[in-house]
Amino acid sequence: MARIIEGERRIIKISTDEVLTIVRQYMQITRDACCYEHTRELLNSSNFYLPEDK
Repeated sequence: MARIIEGERRIIKISTDEVLTIVRQYMQITRDACCYEHTRELLNSSNFYLPEDK
């Protein structure tokens, strides 16, 4: 689970599985993108969620 580390800057520590999940979501969302602008548009309209470890 993602863990937020408070300090001077806020850091989110995530596991390897969570990174791979994000990459998989990115690939699914952007597979039909034709250009950089279209990719940004698709990603801006998408949400990525990670459960937070408390």
